[in-house]
Amino acid sequence: MKKTTDFVFPEFPLLLAPMEDVTNPPFRLICRELGADVVYTEFISSEGLIRDAEKSKKKLGFYEAERPVGIQIFGHNEESMRVATEMAEAANPDFIDLNFGCPVSKVISKGAGAAMLRTVPAMISITSMVVKQSSIPVTAKTRIGWDEKSKNIVEVAEMLQDAGIKALTIHGRTRAQMYKGEADWTLIGEVKNNPRMTIPVFGNGDIDSPEKALEMKNRYGVDGLMIGRAIIGYPWLFREVRHFLDHGVRIEPPLVRERVELCRRHLGESMKYNDERYGLLLMRKHYGGYFRGLPDFKQFRLPLVTASSYTDILAILESVAKFYENAGM
Repeated sequence: MKKTTDFVFPEFPLLLAPMEDVTNPPFRLICRELGADVVYTEFISSEGLIRDAEKSKKKLGFYEAERPVGIQIFGHNEESMRVATEMAEAANPDFIDLNFGCPVSKVISKGAGAAMLRTVPAMISITSMVVKQSSIPVTAKTRIGWDEKSKNIVEVAEMLQDAGIKALTIHGRTRAQMYKGEADWTLIGEVKNNPRMTIPVFGNGDIDSPEKALEMKNRYGVDGLMIGRAIIGYPWLFREVRHFLDHGVRIEPPLVRERVELCRRHLGESMKYNDERYGLLLMRKHYGGYFRGLPDFKQFRLPLVTASSYTDILAILESVAKFYENAGM
């Protein structure tokens, strides 16, 4: 499928947040199948791309069935971001997303991610350049501010819109908060309800249940929701949220056998996309999510995250299925 220059987000989309070592193609595809409307690559370093780093280049890849998909890039150097934009566009995504929100030290120390909230003129200059460079839509993701004393997202959002982005996702925390405390959606609501804003505004932060999703939609009037950490290992959350938004009632969670089968498939695809050892390691992030809420699961958790062979993990997963089936689950 050839990309189009006029990609438009669907009505009230549910978005899969870009997460390092989580939102790779196997997991993104599963999330699309279970109700994610739009997915994003893991965030990709512009410096890594221009240095031809294998890990960064690999992140540009995606399956056709994932579409619509956005490639998210980050950096603080304008020339590096220009080249990275060319490389991202050449990979043929539906849009390019600019990461101005990542709070981790290895990104912040380079002046990128959420660090750009302290150098807003540079952020806007980079955004303008990428918009002019790209023939496909450009979006951005950021936070409500650097710290409690500099929650400047209302002004920043206007400037990003004026620079030409087509949509904005806002995480309701400052960089100083990292992922601690509760996300503050009041400023996300202020951005959305600012009469100067005409582009879609998506909210992100603490969406971990269908009820929370509906509350944020109704209270703050956002144009869509991005879901991150709560989806790790539990892609069914997209399906549950969509059903609740549409019908106002919860659907039943997946049976244990369904969880086991999808986990097994995810494991196989992870090993196929990566090498076997790395694919096994990446899956350790997901096991707790796949079996979230099951009583007495603790006995299986440690064996799953310490097993070092595909055969051993398959045997443990089958033990999980039989244990809960015998319990009527």
